[in-house]
Amino acid sequence: MRSSLYLAFITTLLSLSAAQAENMELTADNRVEWHQKEQKIVAIGNAVATRQDLRVRADKMSADYKKTPPAGKTQITSVHAEGNVIMHSQRADAFGHTLDYDLGKDLVHLQGSPAKIKTATETLTATDGIFYYPTDKKAIAIGNVHADNGKDQVYGDKMVAYFEPKTGSDSSLEMKQVEIYGHVKILNAETTVWADKGIYNPKSGIVKLYDNITIEQNGNRLHGDYAQSDLNTGISKIMAGPTSKQRVTGVFKEKSKDKNKNKKPAAKQTSSAPTATTEQK
Repeated sequence: MRSSLYLAFITTLLSLSAAQAENMELTADNRVEWHQKEQKIVAIGNAVATRQDLRVRADKMSADYKKTPPAGKTQITSVHAEGNVIMHSQRADAFGHTLDYDLGKDLVHLQGSPAKIKTATETLTATDGIFYYPTDKKAIAIGNVHADNGKDQVYGDKMVAYFEPKTGSDSSLEMKQVEIYGHVKILNAETTVWADKGIYNPKSGIVKLYDNITIEQNGNRLHGDYAQSDLNTGISKIMAGPTSKQRVTGVFKEKSKDKNKNKKPAAKQTSSAPTATTEQK
C-alpha cells in the first residue's frame, strides 16, 4: 500500500459504463451510478478503481466527493469498498472484506478474516483490522496479529509497523520497525521468544523485549524482565528489572551422550547456544 493512494480530483463523471476522472477511472460490470444531489459515485459488480499504478477491486465501491473553490472542481473525500477487496500497487497489496479510506484523515481501514497487507518481503495480517496511514507509512494491526518476512515470524495482540522505501528501489516498501504489545511471540528456525512487549528491527534482526521474558534456543531456556536478542547470531542478553526481586534464570539442556556415542565425530562448529548476562538493568 503506497502513500499515493489518493483518488484525487474528479473532473468528468460519466454514468452507466464508466466514470472517468483526472488520474482515476472507475468501472464496473453491472453499472456505475452518479448521485449528484448526494455527491456520491457508486459502482456495482466487479467494481475497479485505477489511478496510475494503483488498482482497487471490490464487489461494490462508492466514493463521496465535494466541490472545491475557486474553480469548483470535485474532490474525493472518502472511499468505501466492500466484498472481496483487493488493492494492488507497485509497493504492496492489500486484501480484505471491506476497505474505508478517509482522505481528510489520511487513514485507510482494512477489515477481513484476516485483513492482510503484503509487500515484496513481508506479510502482515490481523483478525480485527488494519489501520494504515499512507503519508506516515505506518500500519496498526489489531487482533491475533502476525508478521512474516520469510525468515522470522512475529505474533502479538497489537502491532505497530513502520515502513520505508526498500534500498535501491523507488517503489517497494519494507518493514523498518515493529512494536508489539500483548502475548508477544517471535520465532525463527533457531530461536523462540515470548514477552509482554517487544520492539523488533527486521534489518538487524535485533529484538528488544520487556517483561515476563522467555528465550528458548536448542532446548535451552532463559527467563528475565528485559532482554535483547539477535535472531541472526543466536546471542541473547537477558537481565532482571531494576525493581524486580527475581533473579535471571536459565535452563540449559545437555545433549545425550548415549544418543551420539555411535556417531562419528562431527567437524568442530561454533556453538549456537545463547549467552546470558545476569546483571541489573
